[in-house]
Parts: sequence; C-alpha cells; structure tokens
Amino acid sequence: MGRTSKDKRDVYYRLAKENGWRARSAFKLLQLDEEFQLFQGVTRAVDLCAAPGSWSQVLSQKIGGQGSGHVVAVDLQAMAPIPGVLQIQGDITQLSTAKEIIQHFEGCPADLVVCDGAPDVTGLHDVDEYMQAQLLLAALNIATHVLKPGGCFVAKIFRGRDVTLIYSQLRVFFSSVLCAKPRSSRNSSIEAFAVCQGYDPPQGFLPDLTKPLLDHSYDFNQLDGPTRIIVPFVTCGDLSSYDSDRSYPLDLEDGSEYKYTPPTQPPISPPYQEACTLKKKGRLAKEIRSQDCPINTVDTLPQPLAALQRHTMLASEVWNCGPRPAVPFF
Repeated sequence: MGRTSKDKRDVYYRLAKENGWRARSAFKLLQLDEEFQLFQGVTRAVDLCAAPGSWSQVLSQKIGGQGSGHVVAVDLQAMAPIPGVLQIQGDITQLSTAKEIIQHFEGCPADLVVCDGAPDVTGLHDVDEYMQAQLLLAALNIATHVLKPGGCFVAKIFRGRDVTLIYSQLRVFFSSVLCAKPRSSRNSSIEAFAVCQGYDPPQGFLPDLTKPLLDHSYDFNQLDGPTRIIVPFVTCGDLSSYDSDRSYPLDLEDGSEYKYTPPTQPPISPPYQEACTLKKKGRLAKEIRSQDCPINTVDTLPQPLAALQRHTMLASEVWNCGPRPAVPFF
C-alpha cells in the first residue's frame, strides 16, 4: 500500500493533515464543542494525556486565542511545543502534577478538564474496558484537585457492559452526565465520550490521589432498580458530513484536486522508533544463517542426532545468534 492508502480509507486522517491538526481526534473535540459549547466562558483548561497534542491545539485556538486564556497539557511522553500551551511532562496520578497545574494557573482552578487518553489495546475487550475505566478514574481523580465548582470534565470512555458503574461514579461528582459519540468517531468502535458538567463534589469530600475513587463509602444504589441512572446518548457533529467508517476517493466531492500532505507533527521518540530503524535496514526479521551462530555442542554430536537437534534448537539459542530487534508497541 502506498502513502495515499490511509488518506482513502480515513477521510478524517486526511482532513486533519490538510488543516494542520496533529491527529484526527481534533475533530472529535470540535464536534463535542458544537453540541455542548464546552469552551463558552472558559479561560483555564487542562488537557490530560495530551500527546500528540491535537486536543491541545484545539484548546489553544479556542481558548488561548482569547488573550486571557491559559492551557496546560500533561502527558508522560514528550510532546512538540504548541503556541499558547504550557506543557508538563508528568504523571496524572501524582499530587505533584496537580500542584504544578494550579501553580501555572496562579492558584486558580481550571474551568475545563479534558482527557482523550487510552491504553494500548490488547484485543481482549474486558481487559481493554477495565484499563480504560481506570485511566478515566485517574483523570477524574486529578480533576477533583484542579477543577472549579461548576466546571466541566470530558473524557474518553469505552461503552462496555459495566459502563453503568462509571456513569454512576461520575454522577456523584457532576450534576449532568451524558455519553456523546462524535461523527468523526468510528461507528465500529466502542469509543465514546463522557461529558460531565456542573462539578459538585459530595459534601465533605477531600481530594486524595492516594485513594481510589471507587470507594464503598459512596452511595451506588442507583446502579439498578427503579432509581437506576440512565445516561442519555447523544450524537455530535453534522450527520451529513463525512462518514468515518467509509472510504472516499482522493478527489473529494467539493472539486478540490488531491495533493498528498505529510503528517503535521511526527511523534517524538516513540517506543517503536528503534524497530522502525531496524526495519528500514532490513534487520527486524533478519534470516538466521548458520555462519551467524557461534559453534555449540550441536556440531559435536553424531550426525543423525545432530540433525534432529538442529530442528529442535532452543529459542534462547536462536535469540542469541544475532542482534536483538526491538519489539514495537502498537
């Protein structure tokens, strides 16, 4: 497949490059804002799990462009600078990160906290849903430290069978909780976004990053029965716009001529960088030849036994026959 293949298969990936966004996820936040007016009256915003920075770009343009707006982006990975965005390379489960965010806001809490973070999916849906739920709770936990009363919290969520528990947890802290699916989010994906407005923690609640939020001291009677919480499901974005699950021709219907556009910002030191370098040099899946292996006891065995032994060589011996390739994490 050529470099234009993904442009055909994913129109939002192509449009993101053409509009200068670092990732297609920028359209998700824009469509969420169209539906919920997330940026109205916001002067201080926090982007958790921000890399590669597409949501921070949107926040910078919508909030930072007002002159008095402040945007803080937090991620464990390094991220290329974005005008109007202050970056913190830190862990969202650490109290020091929350203190640093407040410090950059000169002691004032944030109006909006967003999180588009997701774990490296395994394909095991129960595991992926659990990991995503824990990531969301970590984002919610730090949000309780930095978000002002009445503030808004938006985070990615996987709509699994136990998602009602997450909704109930969010309803403990927010007066309004909705599940939103932007048009740019693939219909084939269980991804959605929890839009939580009106931050109102329980009376006497003290934020504490050392304790999990899913605590039995909270009232979760609304999980089932007649008092069960039913969270509305809302679709966002123009329904007549591009379908994220459909392939489009390179020459779109608006008559514009296609021209390949490279990614706006390549990743900085990604974990798979070494593997990509080895692949370019043809060394990632290099064929093991006999001359590459050191002499071992197999060569000193009688011929019939040696032939059998060569076919059952231990994996550890094969692994030591040459340079060790790095395994990419996708």
